[in-house]
Amino acid sequence: MDQGAKEILQNLSEKQGKKMNSVESAQNIPSFLEFFKDQINMAEVKYPLDHFKTFNEFFVRELKPGARPIACMDQDDVAVSAADCRLMAFQSVDDSTRFWIKGRKFSIKGLLGNDVQSDAFLDGSLVIFRLAPQDYHRFHSPVSGVIEKFVNVSGSLYTVNPIAVNSKYCNVFTENKRTIVIISTAEFGKVAFVAIGATMVGSISFVRQEGDHVKKGDELGYFSFGGSTVICVFEKDSIKIDEDLLANSARSLETLVTVGMQLGVSFPKLENCALEP
Repeated sequence: MDQGAKEILQNLSEKQGKKMNSVESAQNIPSFLEFFKDQINMAEVKYPLDHFKTFNEFFVRELKPGARPIACMDQDDVAVSAADCRLMAFQSVDDSTRFWIKGRKFSIKGLLGNDVQSDAFLDGSLVIFRLAPQDYHRFHSPVSGVIEKFVNVSGSLYTVNPIAVNSKYCNVFTENKRTIVIISTAEFGKVAFVAIGATMVGSISFVRQEGDHVKKGDELGYFSFGGSTVICVFEKDSIKIDEDLLANSARSLETLVTVGMQLGVSFPKLENCALEP
């Protein structure tokens, strides 16, 4: 895509974002709920519908405490899903490009940019959390640890749907606007948490800051209007991703998951645990 087209897309995204922050936008909430009536459970939402004064306020809605149980909450060697999403998981970056990311040459260095020391992640494990517009749009930490730093990378706002991910014309993961959070953990080494902006998502907001200690399942931030993606990169041989997730991904099938579901375990621990009630 040439620079002129990118600028047009950026301007459209910003215009749509402003529109969804207007008071008038609240009138779109009922029709949005009707369209996604089988996919949005209002019983889980923290506040009643009349609490939301703009569409974006509803879009970044919070859930009631306990709405998303966290697997093995007291075991930091168990990683969990970072978002309500369609998930793809790969034990190695090579697997991800063989089974899913078919666009221009994808690389961890391209994803993380020049300001992140990426050597430890180069052949690490990759998990892609793709959020659709109807999803709960707050994202959470998949691991327990300390936030080491934030790195902002400017870029475009392409769509992140599977057609775009597999396009030969661009690589949405390495060309889109994104923020990289490096989380230092005792069980998994360093984990790179990458929040990627997409069409009509000009805003990636965080509720944590550098130096904060986070427990897995803690909220990290949220995406404003649109659909978007989080990618987590684990250091090589630091996590054993659950076999069902790997099997679906090897067949190019996304797995529908919610925040807190088990993602995998740190080496050498290899057994699963039951979700605590």
